[in-house]
Formats: sequence, C-alpha cells, structure tokens
Amino acid sequence: MRSSRIMATGLLSGVATAVFAAAPAQAQTVVEETAEAAPAADDDVIIVTARRREERLVDVPVAVSAISGEELAQRGALDITDVGQTVPNVTLEASRATNSTLSAFIRGIGQQDPVSGFEQGVGIYLDDVYLNRPQAAVLDIYDVERIEVLRGPQGTLYGRNTIGGAVKYVTRRLPQDASVKVRATYGTYDQAEGVITASAPISDLVRVGGSLARLSRGGFGDNLTTGLENYNKDIWAGRLSLEMGGYGEPAFIRVQGDYTKDKSNPRGGHRLIPGLVSGAPVLDNVFDTRGALNDPEQEVESYGLSLHAEAELSDALTLRSISAWRKDDSYSPIDFDALPAVDLDVPGAYFNEQVSQEFQLLWDDGGAFSGLLGFYYLDAKADTLFDVRIFTTFAGLTAYTQANVDTETFAIFGDFTYDLTDQFSLSVGGRYTWDERSAEILRQNYLGGGSPVFGGAGVPFGGASTDFNGSREFKKFTPRASLSFMPTPDHNIYASYSKGFKGGGFDPRGVGVNAPAAIAGSPTDEEVTDFLSFAPEEVDSYEIGYKGNLGILNIAAAAFYADYTDVQIPGSVACEVGGLPTFCGIVSNAGKGTFKGLELEANARFAGGFGLAGSFGYIDAQYDEYITNIANVPTDVADFRVVQNTPELTGSLTASYDTAIGAGDLYLGATVSYRSKTSQFEIPNPYLDQGGYALLDASAVYTAPGGRWKIGIYGKNLLDKEYKTSGYTFVATDPVTGEIVNGANGFPVPTLGPEGTLTAFYGNPRQVFATVSFTY
Repeated sequence: MRSSRIMATGLLSGVATAVFAAAPAQAQTVVEETAEAAPAADDDVIIVTARRREERLVDVPVAVSAISGEELAQRGALDITDVGQTVPNVTLEASRATNSTLSAFIRGIGQQDPVSGFEQGVGIYLDDVYLNRPQAAVLDIYDVERIEVLRGPQGTLYGRNTIGGAVKYVTRRLPQDASVKVRATYGTYDQAEGVITASAPISDLVRVGGSLARLSRGGFGDNLTTGLENYNKDIWAGRLSLEMGGYGEPAFIRVQGDYTKDKSNPRGGHRLIPGLVSGAPVLDNVFDTRGALNDPEQEVESYGLSLHAEAELSDALTLRSISAWRKDDSYSPIDFDALPAVDLDVPGAYFNEQVSQEFQLLWDDGGAFSGLLGFYYLDAKADTLFDVRIFTTFAGLTAYTQANVDTETFAIFGDFTYDLTDQFSLSVGGRYTWDERSAEILRQNYLGGGSPVFGGAGVPFGGASTDFNGSREFKKFTPRASLSFMPTPDHNIYASYSKGFKGGGFDPRGVGVNAPAAIAGSPTDEEVTDFLSFAPEEVDSYEIGYKGNLGILNIAAAAFYADYTDVQIPGSVACEVGGLPTFCGIVSNAGKGTFKGLELEANARFAGGFGLAGSFGYIDAQYDEYITNIANVPTDVADFRVVQNTPELTGSLTASYDTAIGAGDLYLGATVSYRSKTSQFEIPNPYLDQGGYALLDASAVYTAPGGRWKIGIYGKNLLDKEYKTSGYTFVATDPVTGEIVNGANGFPVPTLGPEGTLTAFYGNPRQVFATVSFTY
C-alpha cells in the first residue's frame, strides 16, 4: 500500500508538471511562496509573502518574524536554534542527549519528547516540506535565504496543521548567471568549517547548482570513561538543485535533493548529584561526563527529494505543487545516569520515512478579493527501538521496546481576503483535517544482558508485557478569521481568531499489562487501546496587533490569549512490570491551560549608519486544570504544575554600526538576549530548572569593494554563561506538590537505578571564530 501511495503521489506530481509546462505565458514573475523579509530599495519597507502573495509586512495580520540569510551571516548564526534568541516567546534547542533532534516551543506550545507516537506542536519546514519527526531537524546555517517563525496556530495557509506555530528554513534559489561561493571558518574548540556553493545555467531556462558543507568542531568537554570528546561536531552535508523557468517565465520547477550525515560523538550529560552507591563526585566541568555507553555508535543520516512546481495559469490564477520524500535513520546511545555502571542506559534507534503531496490554487487579480485553496496528503512511518538497561538493579535486566507508529493524513484548507473598503479588510479561512494513527508496539523483558537487537546476550524473561496492534482516527474542522483596519497605508490595527488542532496517538513506551483491568485479569484489546492512546488537543487563539512604518522605525506589536484544552503531557516514570523495575510511559490529556502575553519587535535605522533592533516577549502560561491519578484517584494538581520550556520573559537588543571604509564596508554589531527562569518539565525541579540569564554576542564583518570577499570575526556567549537547556530526572517526588523527596543522606531518593539520575545538558560556552568568504 505504501508503494502504491508513493507511485500515486509521483503520478499526481507528473500530471501537475505537465500542466505547468503547457501553461500560457500571461503573468508576471512567480513570487516566492513563504514569508520573506527584504527591504525595498527605496524606502526600507519590509516585503513578505506570509499569506502566499507578495505584501508589505505592515499589511499582514499575522505574527511573523523573518530573518534573512544576510542578517544570519552578520550574527554568525551556527544553526536554527540561534533564531530562538531574538524571536519573542520562542524556544529552540537540541533535545536532551542529542546533537540534531530539535525541541521547539512557541507561546508555550511544543513537544519535548522525540519518540514516535507524538506529533510536534511546532511545525518544522524545509523549503515548504513539513518534517514529520524532529530527528535531524537542528538544521545548520548554510546556503540559506531566510528563516521564518510564524506564531500561533497555522492551518489555513500551510500544508500541515500546526497548533503552536511554524519554523521554516528556506534555501536560496539558483541565480541566472554562473556563480561560485566559498566560505571557510576556524575558531575555538578546533572549529573548522568549509562550504562550497556553485551554480551554472545550462540554457536560458535551465540551471543546476548545489552546496557541499563540512562542519566540524572539537568537544567542549570529555567523556572520562570512553575518552571521546563530549559536545563535538562532525557533519557532512550537501544539496543539489535543478531549476527550470522562473525569472519572468510563467512556470517554475525545482527538483532538489539534500543529504546530511552526522557522526558526532554521543552527547553525555552532567550529573547534578554524586553517585549514591559509587560515591562518584560531581564533576567540575559541566561539559564532562562519565557515561560508558557507546553501542550503537552515534550516527544520524537524513536525506530527501522534493519537486516544487508552479505555473501562472492566468493573470490572476497560480497553480502550485509541492511533492516530497524524506528519510532519516538515527542511532543514539543515551547513558541517563552518566556513570560507567549500567545503572540506567538506553541504546536507541529511530527510523523515519515520509511521503507528502500538496496542491495549492492561488487567486490574486489585484482587486478586492484574493485567496488560497489547498490540498495536503502525508504518509509517514516512524519506528523507534530501544533498550532500558538497569543491570545494577538486577543482573542483566533489560526492557526492550519496538514501536512502529504510522500516520496518514488528508487535509483541505483555504484562506481568503476581501477588502471591504480602502481601510477595512476581512480574512476568513478554514481547514478540515483527517488523521489516522496506526501503532504496533512490542515490549519484552530480558535477563542476562541487553536485547539481541542491540547486540546484547539477554534471553527473554516471561511473555511480552505489550504486544499491541491498533489504530485510531481523528477528524476536525478548524476555522480562522481576522479583521484589519488601516487608517493610513503605513499603519495596521488587526484582530484575529484561529483554532489549532493536534491529533492524538499512541504512547510507544506504555505497558499494556498495566491497563486497569489487569488488576482483575488480562485487559481486553479495547482496554489496552484506550490505555496506550491519548486524545487530540485543541487551542482557541485570539490576537490583536499593530504594525507600522514610522519613517526610520518599523514596529510590530501583538497581544494574544489562548485557551488550551486536552493538553497532551508525555512523560516517563519508574514502574514495575511483572515484578521487575523498569520505566513506563505515562501520557495523559492533563486538562486545560490559559496562555496570554505580549510581543514587540522593532527595527530602527538612524543617520550615520547606526541601527537598533529589539524584541520583547511576555507570557503568562498556566494550567487551569491538571488531572493525575494518585492512588487511583483523579486529582487536580494544577496549582503545583508549570508549563515547560516557556520563560515568562524573553528579549533581545541588537546595536549595529555600518560604515564605508574606502570602497568597502564595515559592519559592527552586538546582541544581548535574555530569558527568565525556565522549567524543563511540568513538575518544577530545583536541580534542572534554569534561572534567568543573558547572553552576549558580537561580530565585525568587513566586505571588500564589489563584494567579492568578506572577512568576519564573531563571538558567541562572550561572557561564558553556564546555562542548562534540558535534562533527565528519575528521583522520588511528592505526588501532589512535586517536591523532591530526600533520603537520610540528604540527596534525592532514586526511583530507577540505585545511583540516582539527575542529569543536565548545557548550552554552548564562549566561542570565538573567524570566517572568510569569496564570491565569483
């Protein structure tokens, strides 16, 4: 069936391409399909296409930030997580114990858990292709046109419905003339990078090009047991494109392939408490670790193909097709306890594959009415395999899990705008989503060693604690509406409402025999399905905003309010299965939340080359209801729970100076970014939670006459601030208040493994590097 779907998608794309090739040559240049920030040549007005048509940013009633490739280069941005420092109410970070899996939160909505079965709250897009899983989504900054962040539910304008917002990585289109660009970087911790980008025309209508990147860095610390560098970087990546048309032609086709291989060492955590049995002390360097697990060796390989085609069927009507296939394979050894002993070790593997097809019809005749109608299809497979090894608890005790979760989804969506008068315009949209989740979950205990799947010598102990095969469907219509008032062409006051929806799923770590009926006997298939699955979540989001061009100042401000219901809370806790200790997934639709806040972005250009840019975000995110079972009694513990990865305050300020030096140009810039206290989980944890902190970055870039070469010097985290980004915890807490329970030794009581697991991961320390680039 999967092969048939792939073939059908290919045939649809082929038909669309044939239609495009025959389209009449009546319209103007094809505009790009996503939000773009680029100053107009004369008046510094920002132009965007967030609503899939070219508009001034001031005209768009959407909270959107767009950071150009030039701006990212001036800052010395290293990967997509850097964007989170300057966009309000946004958190982007590498997931705990990984180098390339992304955890993303916007306005309090996101997803920290990277295993199959859980959809992301924030959509990640690569050239308008939705990445269904977060593995390999920490995208490096090379050959980038821009990165866009859209805040709030996105469903009526984009293929995949995303309940919290969207982050989009957009690569450059090929130029019409032959070009070559070479970039080389060297810096502290033996950072060494090289990127070569080249393209050439084959004919007046056809161009080919690509990029090859080598990205490497030594570790910030060491693994004192294995001798490997910790937090190092070892990546090869590349893209290859074939483009036809565009640049005034009525049709445009781009076939693109990309490949990334990450052979970085496993990222080991820093223990926050001594070993409770071994007495191993807390290490002085937070980037050092002692975990011994290195089998399988860490490796992430991701690749994909996409076909983007569009044709202007008339002066007003454009047809667009986006077809894609993607695959990624990840091997990840995670030593939870960060000690040589096998106290809580989890070797894992993730295998993801997806096929997607999107069609869009866009209408814009320059009159009062414009809009978009779209169709989207996704067929995705996510396989997760892992051991949970706790040999120090019981010799060779292992719980092996294999979870295959498939997603098939269809959607029809549309968004339309009508100008009621010269000053008032109304936008309405809607989306119907149909999701089906299918899951096959096997969980088996082993004794005497790890599971054979991961090279262990263990033998099965007892029957499978989970042997599940089931599916569920989720359907929803979600509307959107906005009203804009423009008293003058340079000022826009708007109000909007949008509804977000994220389908339910199955917890791959759940244990079927723990279903409630197991107390009296074996649970039925229906009871196991109910126990392992969780329901969809929804959000009703309201926003009022102002955007204005005030001469030298561009400003965007928004206030939002969101009712969040049936919130999906994934987590892992210590449990017993068949009388043996292990950990179990516990996912619940905990209840309700209310998120409200403010956002401000401003950019000013002063005489003499001086500039200021700033952002500010405030959010009051809280649970109004949080139901958990305590001694089999549903209990509301909302007063003792917080929203994870959502600081109350975020902000940034960038001061810049741009001046001519001879016929060349010198840019000087410095950015201070701030985040207030952040909780890593819904239960506050004084060991893992990060207090408020500020980061200081700076850069100096000289561009030679004619722009043929540049040299830049960059400093990141110049004050060498030490800050936590994520962590693991398996210690006893009060079931209501969540307060950590300490033992007689004064340290937390462990719940899984006698050594105790309280392990943290940290953001990058101070880095200084220089970059030289040549363009021909």
